[in-house]
Order: sequence, then structure tokens, then C-alpha cells
Amino acid sequence: MAERRDDPGVYWIAPPVRGVLPLDTFHVPRRLARTVRRNAFEIRCDTAFEAVIEACASAADDRPETWVNDEILRVFLQLHGLGHAHCIEAWSDGALVGGLYGLAIGGAFFGESMFSRVTDASKVALVHLIARLRLGGFALLDAQFVTEHLRQFGAVEIPGGEYLDRLGEALQVPAVFYSDVSDGEVESELSALLAQSRTQTS
Repeated sequence: MAERRDDPGVYWIAPPVRGVLPLDTFHVPRRLARTVRRNAFEIRCDTAFEAVIEACASAADDRPETWVNDEILRVFLQLHGLGHAHCIEAWSDGALVGGLYGLAIGGAFFGESMFSRVTDASKVALVHLIARLRLGGFALLDAQFVTEHLRQFGAVEIPGGEYLDRLGEALQVPAVFYSDVSDGEVESELSALLAQSRTQTS
């Protein structure tokens, strides 16, 4: 991470507790589930990676400073070119209105940042990410830090030692990030995810 957008340095951070989003118990809040079902956004994968990471690096009214600097942009664009970094994009009327990006290594996906220009755009992108990770056989979604925003989806904090154990196991999993998985497969996994969330709240 960088201290701020114009900071030239990058710092490695190992928090004593780590935030993770459990893939098997991920929760979709009821109102958001309705938004997902009505296909409020056109969801794409890996078609505008540079635009997504640039948007994540840009300041916003609720986020005057970001930790994504030029060096992180450069490295992640290279990682994307090598097939390791991916993004989920939310589009509306031909405009990119939300999305997220992260890094896939083995069966671990490291969620890096997200942005939203329209209500729920990044949240819907996150739900689609979960569906793709489940389809691809991923074992771990590293959220780094737990915020109230992520807690509504079931994010939890685990001790650093436990995280390293789970990470070691996940790195051995031969998962695949399906950028071009069929719409039907994604829809089927989304339906299962939404049904699971209904059961969690019933």
C-alpha cells in the first residue's frame, strides 16, 4: 500500500488480524439481492482493467485520499497482462459506474480496491466476484481489513497466524479465474448464492 495517491513509495503491511470474506457463507443483504435479480447493471469481467484501477486510485467525495499510487498502478497493469490480476466491472448506459480489482494466486484471491459512481454498483460487482470465485474453486478471499461496509456481507477477522495457515492451503488449490465463463453458469451460481442468503436470514 502507499500512504497516499502521490506517494512514490510502496509499503508492505502485515496486520496482526486479517479480514477475510468467507466464500461459503457470503451474505447478500435483501435489498441488494433485489438489485442483483433485476440486473440493474451490465456486469463485465476484465474488459476495462486500467479504467477500473484508475477509478479506484481517484479521489471521491467520500474518499479524498487513496492508497493506490503510480507504482501500484504500473505493477497491477503488468500483472493483469500476465493473467494474474482481474476486475469486475458494472456498466450502465455505456458508462463504467463501479467495479473492483484484485489478484489471483492459486486458490486465493486478494481483493484490492473498489469504487462506485452509482448506488450499489460496486456491491453488485462484489456479488458477481463471489459467484466467479466459487465457480472457479477458490478457497480464500482476502479482504485485508474488515470495514462496516464489508461486515454486512459476512466479513470476519482472523488471527494473523491462522490467516497464514489458510493462505498456505489456498495457494495449493488449482483454482481458475474464469474471465469468460458463460452467462448461464454465472446466473446459476448467483441464484445459489442468493438462495443461500435467504436461508441465512430466515
